[in-house]
Amino acid sequence: MRLRGIDPDATQRWLAENVPGLRPPVTFALLSGGRSNLTYRITDAGGVARALRRPPTGGVLSTAHDMSREWRFISALHGTDVPVPQPLAYCADTSVTGAEFYVMGFVDGRVLADRDSARPLSTRARRHAGLATVECMAALHGVDPDAVGLGDIARRDGYLQRQLRRWQRQVHQSGAPDLALLDAVHDALVRKAPAQGSGIVHGDFRPGNLSFALDGTVLAVFDWELATLGDPLADLGWLMAGWEEPGDELPAVTVGPTAEPGFPTRDELVDRYVALAGRDVADLPYYVAFQRWRSCCISAGVRARYLAGVMGDDGYVAQARAKDELRQAEVAWQAVQNLS
Repeated sequence: MRLRGIDPDATQRWLAENVPGLRPPVTFALLSGGRSNLTYRITDAGGVARALRRPPTGGVLSTAHDMSREWRFISALHGTDVPVPQPLAYCADTSVTGAEFYVMGFVDGRVLADRDSARPLSTRARRHAGLATVECMAALHGVDPDAVGLGDIARRDGYLQRQLRRWQRQVHQSGAPDLALLDAVHDALVRKAPAQGSGIVHGDFRPGNLSFALDGTVLAVFDWELATLGDPLADLGWLMAGWEEPGDELPAVTVGPTAEPGFPTRDELVDRYVALAGRDVADLPYYVAFQRWRSCCISAGVRARYLAGVMGDDGYVAQARAKDELRQAEVAWQAVQNLS
């Protein structure tokens, strides 16, 4: 069966010529869980697995799904204290399979992407995984962009203003309906934007984009499509907005297992981050509100692409997310009203 987004013959030829040590023939399998860029497991004749990343097969908005950007980040960070998959090969020739793509080493760990994903981990390992997540984030934020060749990848000032413009523009370009509330939250966030720090920002740093060993050690950080230079508190705000605790009344922006026994609390994560990164987190509530708004923009855009039929089919039910998006937008609106 032919996979969406892959020309198997042309891609196999390119892989054989450009990926060191690859032995054809290869098999392709779409990995579940991705709702933006598409990720495939490729297994060669020797049983060696690698991963291939490419954009969606349609609905690609300006500045989104930039494979060269992902490739540049993992290439720059490989060998630092931030664990990333091994970069293997980059293809800029869109004639091979309809888009640029890159190939990286396959990291065989556990991704904590849903409520059941941490079931094989002991409560001790879950605590380790939670603290290791924020420790890995602090390591990323401690990397000097200039030292790893990323100093010119983006502007360092005006991060929030750039992000607010970008997501406002993209959610309107996506064709998503009912944007009045998101527009109101956007305007309030613009008015209340704080002074900003600078560093490498992953853009989607959460347990669902990390691979863990069974003892909770972080093996790799994935999904660098949103990475840029900006205020590192944006990553911490995203992690906090998605870190569910038992008894929470407000919905998390992402699904994950962190309300299960063993995981540390949000306060423990923030304290650990401050101890390692040494950053002032007084403006963290703003970034949590901003990230709730941004999550609505992302979700609305993804839903519009699924409804248009341009994303790989992993069982996603687009309409079921509409109610969640509205609830998140309402929470974001309340959060931004509570800011000083």
